[in-house]
Amino acid sequence: MIEPSTDLGLVALTTHARSVRSEEREAFGDAAAAVAGDPRAILLRTCHRVELYVANHPGEGEHGVRLPALPEGGRRLEDLAAARHLFTVAAGLDSVVVGEDQILHQLRECLSDRHVPGAAACPVDIGSHAPTATGLDPVLERLFQVALHLGRETRSWREGPPRSLADVALDRMVPATGPLLGRRVLVVGAGRMARLCALAAYRQGAHVLVANRSADRAAALAYDANGAPAAYGADAPLPEADAVLLAIGARWPLSPDARAALLAGPQPVVDLSSPPAVDAALREALGARYTSVDDIARSPQDALRKRLRVRFERVLDDAEQNLAGWARARESIPAIVALADAAETRRAEELERLFRRVALDDRERELVEQMSHRLVAGLLHQPLVVLREDGTGEAERAARTLFAL
Repeated sequence: MIEPSTDLGLVALTTHARSVRSEEREAFGDAAAAVAGDPRAILLRTCHRVELYVANHPGEGEHGVRLPALPEGGRRLEDLAAARHLFTVAAGLDSVVVGEDQILHQLRECLSDRHVPGAAACPVDIGSHAPTATGLDPVLERLFQVALHLGRETRSWREGPPRSLADVALDRMVPATGPLLGRRVLVVGAGRMARLCALAAYRQGAHVLVANRSADRAAALAYDANGAPAAYGADAPLPEADAVLLAIGARWPLSPDARAALLAGPQPVVDLSSPPAVDAALREALGARYTSVDDIARSPQDALRKRLRVRFERVLDDAEQNLAGWARARESIPAIVALADAAETRRAEELERLFRRVALDDRERELVEQMSHRLVAGLLHQPLVVLREDGTGEAERAARTLFAL
């Protein structure tokens, strides 16, 4: 670990299903989305977490990004603690399934969404902390790039087949259904998580039924899972199924008859939606048969062998060192600019003095100009390289003293 005093101007507001209820996470996410278009903010929103990362730099004062209120159970992290948390998330260490691929994909998508042409411009002057060409503050850009690199590296250590949240959801069904081979599993939804669930159920030998608001998408997913589409909507009957798995972004529309059939049956209902797709009254009536996405988040996490845990800690430390060294090197930029400006000013002054004393034609003046540029560039090359790679600030202090900057 490196000293925690490194000032990145970075703040992370984090909420997770382990400590913040789904409805409160989503309310926080809606509030955070109001500022997430600013180049100094980026929002990570998944079924288990809502996290806002903000780069509020010194001197911005009231022009900094206004942070939404955290719900009870949320956490505020700053600078390297915030960076360490994101690196832990990227490595898959903060997931129920350690090393799961979905969070890495979500991080990549979160960053790529900010790289589209015409990304929102900051409404205030942020001076030297201007956004990158991709429309994101340089600190956040570097933070997420380091996190993604770490995530890709740690995935290469995987020793067995990848598991996902969908596999955990299916595991929660088995005590009630027994092995899924030959069982009928109703998957409600056709998005990324529903697809993972449908394909995971298919791999376990289940007969997959897919219901979705879009009949075409339901049919396409059912085809991929070697299953069949099922009716969806407030007038649709409840399909005959041994288990129900929900992964939609809205309430599950159920007719009174379908609701009664669900309550009368034995099938477990696993709801991976956030907020829940099942209303509070039905959740209470289902009792132990109902499992929410928050329930799954509180499941025991996969255990890591001690040797692998040490390896993870080492790569997390390296990522911290990378980010902190980059941040300290950025602090040398004013010294680099000052040194280059001072050298150019002195070069120009000396040439002007020479040209006043010696009569030269245009070609001779051009040759002298070229020689002076090469001379200054050659003399400054190594000092500038050292300043750019300065990870401690010592080279910057030495340069300011030696060159009276």
